Amino acid sequence: MSPRPEDVGLSSERLARIDSHLKRRYLDPGKIAGALTLVFRRGEVAWLSPQGLMDRERGTPTAADTIFRIFSMSKPVTSVALMQLYEHGHFQLDDPVHKSIPAWRGLRVFQAGSYPQFATAPCERHMTIRDLLTHQSGLTYGFMQRTNVDAAYRELGIGCLDKRFRGNLDDMIARLAELPLEFSPGQAWNYSVATDVCGHLIEHFSGEPLDEYLRRHLFEPLGMQDTGFHVPDEKVERFAANYARGPGKKLILTDDPERSHYRRPPQLLGGGGGLVSTAADYLRFCRMLLGGGELDGVRILGPRTLAMMTRNHISGGLDTAQAAAGNYTEIAAPGTGFGLGFSVMLDPARAGVTGSAGEFAWGGAASTVFWVDPAEEMIVIFMTQFMPSGTFNFRGQLKSIVYGAIAD
Repeated sequence: MSPRPEDVGLSSERLARIDSHLKRRYLDPGKIAGALTLVFRRGEVAWLSPQGLMDRERGTPTAADTIFRIFSMSKPVTSVALMQLYEHGHFQLDDPVHKSIPAWRGLRVFQAGSYPQFATAPCERHMTIRDLLTHQSGLTYGFMQRTNVDAAYRELGIGCLDKRFRGNLDDMIARLAELPLEFSPGQAWNYSVATDVCGHLIEHFSGEPLDEYLRRHLFEPLGMQDTGFHVPDEKVERFAANYARGPGKKLILTDDPERSHYRRPPQLLGGGGGLVSTAADYLRFCRMLLGGGELDGVRILGPRTLAMMTRNHISGGLDTAQAAAGNYTEIAAPGTGFGLGFSVMLDPARAGVTGSAGEFAWGGAASTVFWVDPAEEMIVIFMTQFMPSGTFNFRGQLKSIVYGAIAD
C-alpha cells in the first residue's frame, strides 16, 4: 500500500497545488508540453505526478518511466564519480590539473584580442582539481555569449547548445590547452565545461572510458537502469521530445526522439551534460546522497567525503553571486554557494526562497531540476524538456509549493 503524504508529514491537499499550478500556468497555455514532479520524504515517495505529453507530435503522455535529457544534472553524477577516485587516493583536491594533463601546464589568462589571436598573461597560480569541481577554474561555456573567450569556444563547438564539438574528450582537452582562461584560477566563479574535464580525469585515474566507469561504479550498483549517454532502440518509445521557445513565444520541437543524436553512443562523452535518465533513476542517485553515500546496503561514497562535497568551497566563503564578478547572473545566485559538484544553500533569506541551509541542488539546460534537503529528509525532482532553462522559475515556484505543504 502506497503511503499517503500525511504519513511523512506532508499535506495531500497542498501538494496537489503542484499539478494545478503546472496545468494552469504552463501546460494548458502550451508553454511546455509535459512535466513530471516527484517528492520524496522520510524514506517514501509522497508525490509522483507525470503530466501533459512527453511527445506532443505523437500524442504520447508523460509517464513515470519517461526518459529525459538531464543535461547539467549530469554534473553531480560525474563529480561523485571523481570523488570515488579521490577516496582511492588518486589525487588531492589542491593538486594542479597539469599534473594529470601536462599540456595544461602553460595555461594563460585572457587580456585582449579575439580568436585565434589573443594577448594573454600568466596565471597567478595553477589550476587545481578543486577549481574544476567548484567552477573557479577560469574555463567557460560557449553558450555564454559574453566574452571573446566564450566566442572562441563557440567557434570550436566547445560547450555549445546548438553546435557539437568534432572530436572526443581527449580532443576537446587538447583544444582547451590552446585557449586562454577567463581569469586566473580561484579569482572568480564562472559556470563552465570544467565538469567535462572532470570526466577526462576519471578516465585518466581509472583507466576506463567514462561511460564504462559510470556504468560499473554508479549506475549498476545503484540500480539506475535507464541512465547513460544514449537511448538504445528498445527504450526509444519512452524517450521524450525536446522543445524550445520559438518566435511569438510558441513551443517548437528542437529534438525529435526518433531522429535524436542520443539514439547512438556519442563520440564525446560529456560528463558535464551528456546523460539521459528517468525520475526513478535520479531518485536512486539522490537517495544515495541523502543517505550519506549509501543506498540499500551499497556504499558509493564515504559520509565524510559527501559532507565535504556539500559544503561551500568558493574562495573567501562568498556566494556565487558575489564570486561571479558580473558573470552569467542567471546561474549565479545570492545566498547560494557551490560545493564539489552541487550548489549549496547558505542563506534562504538572502536567496529569497523557502528552504533549508545545507540543501544542495542543481538543474539542467532543458529546465530539469533537483534538490536534496537533509534537514527535512526530502528530495524533489522535476523533469521537463524545455529550453532555455532560465525562461521559467520552476524551481522557485515548486519550492514555494512543496515547503508550503510540510505540515509538521
